[in-house]
Amino acid sequence: MLYIDSEKTIIKSWCNYPEAGAIEQMKNLANLPFIFRQACLMPDGHQGYGMPIGGVIATKNVIIPNAVGLDIGCGMLAVKTSLASITRDDLIKVKQAIQKSVPVGFKHHSEKRSADWVPEPIGCTVNEVQYENSKFQVGTLGGGNHFIEIQEGDDGHIWFMIHSGSRNVGLKVAQHYDKIAKNLNELWFTSVPKSSDLAFLPIETKEAKDYMAEMNWCLAFSYMNRQHMAEVIFNIMKDITGCSKRDEINIHHNYARFENHYRQDVMVHRKGATSAKLGERGIIPGNQGTKSYIVEGLGNPESFESCSHGAGRKLGRKDAKAKLSLEDEIRDLNSKGILHSVRYNKDLEEAPGAYKDIDVVMKEQEDLVKILVTLKPLAVVKG
Repeated sequence: MLYIDSEKTIIKSWCNYPEAGAIEQMKNLANLPFIFRQACLMPDGHQGYGMPIGGVIATKNVIIPNAVGLDIGCGMLAVKTSLASITRDDLIKVKQAIQKSVPVGFKHHSEKRSADWVPEPIGCTVNEVQYENSKFQVGTLGGGNHFIEIQEGDDGHIWFMIHSGSRNVGLKVAQHYDKIAKNLNELWFTSVPKSSDLAFLPIETKEAKDYMAEMNWCLAFSYMNRQHMAEVIFNIMKDITGCSKRDEINIHHNYARFENHYRQDVMVHRKGATSAKLGERGIIPGNQGTKSYIVEGLGNPESFESCSHGAGRKLGRKDAKAKLSLEDEIRDLNSKGILHSVRYNKDLEEAPGAYKDIDVVMKEQEDLVKILVTLKPLAVVKG
């Protein structure tokens, strides 16, 4: 672990070779007047908007929309099936059926889903506008690094995994309240520089309470969004293979909530980071060419009981398309027998070469989690 003590608050980085942009953002966080105890960077950390992806902070009496992120409630779901193996033919059938049944990218359902699949409306500004739209969006994957993956576990079972969030509604909430926070911070002549993109809302203000209500709605929606897709995918696998469901884990990695750390109640913000309380199960995906993990938290107080949310990018999207070889990435995935999603130059944004070495990431957080199940990718659907 790296300790950086040059700022107002200590920075603890489980990423041993962090990029310069991420460290500058961590320094901004460490100098906030309301930061509590320490600012943490997980081993998958990389530069984000305002706060690094993989950042974890605790604040006293304020909430920071950009420390939650644009995709509120983004997270992971993993399902363990009764299957001990799956044939190549069945794997192809499953992938094709998923592609027909689950909208990806900017696509939504053509008809509204049942209201049972979305949380009840709460009457806040963004929710009032976006509530009906959310019925078209629930049960859809999204784009970017979101994925569906069929995997083989070293526990003798076939699993599937989903990475998705709150779709457009979460983005609208994040943008709306970040703008409000920036405007209010200017009126208050706050010492937090506007350039840091870390505008805050004091907890007792109406604006903060509205944001937290809408954020929590987005968390519930994200959870249901993943469950909706999981039901569709499981039914596809059941129809093709006759399998049953043995286990399910559904978690967030973009959120803020009140927690008690070092005997104080604080607002913990996790942006691209996973809760890892003692005995708590979590999911850490790799990329579409490497292993993923089901883990158990060790409750390390130094990280506010957190761990990484994945492997983390080592190349930005533009750099990935400019620097990676499409032929090499395809050859590597084909050599592993993976039914992957790299076909065109634009797909290099999400190619394995754009991500950090998951083995290194897991090694760097041995004091945060222990591995329960190692999962090998078999087939991948990307947005």
